[in-house]
Amino acid sequence: MELPPSAATPGSTPRWQWSRLPTLSPTALYAALAARQQVFAVEQQCAYLDADGLDHRAWHLLGWSRTEPAILVAYLRVLDPGAKYVEPSIGRVLTTLALRGRGQGRGLMREGIAGCASRYPGAAIRISAQRHLAPFYASLGFATVSPPYDEDGIPHVEMLLAAPPASTAHPSTACMDSPAGLR
Repeated sequence: MELPPSAATPGSTPRWQWSRLPTLSPTALYAALAARQQVFAVEQQCAYLDADGLDHRAWHLLGWSRTEPAILVAYLRVLDPGAKYVEPSIGRVLTTLALRGRGQGRGLMREGIAGCASRYPGAAIRISAQRHLAPFYASLGFATVSPPYDEDGIPHVEMLLAAPPASTAHPSTACMDSPAGLR
């Protein structure tokens, strides 16, 4: 679905929705899976199985446009500690093509980091980052902790963010689902 110009303006902060998989509406789940497929399989020309069995062990952060109808413009998932790594892990980070280069990825990651801090106080956060994006993640405080490795034909590095102080979490990341207005 084409994104209206008003949803793609730099000052337009998405409406964040944190959900566990069982509480996502069919519409929200479809939007998230379609966006993941569009970005990671189609745009990056990477044939891999996106349904990796870990979505049931994750919080899903969906960023919705402030238009009517709302359109998914950003997404990431936070894997529970122990699902993939000892630490909670942020992955499947994406912004839709219409919003790239407008600073929304930074806002998405900040919301994801704050969500981790509120859900897993005192825990570091691990990511598997595409190597060319390591400087972006480093600007958010992540440090590279592995040599480069290949994941589905794309160079990656593991990065770690030291446990943030509990005071960095903000009210929008309370442990609750917020699917208001979504079907």
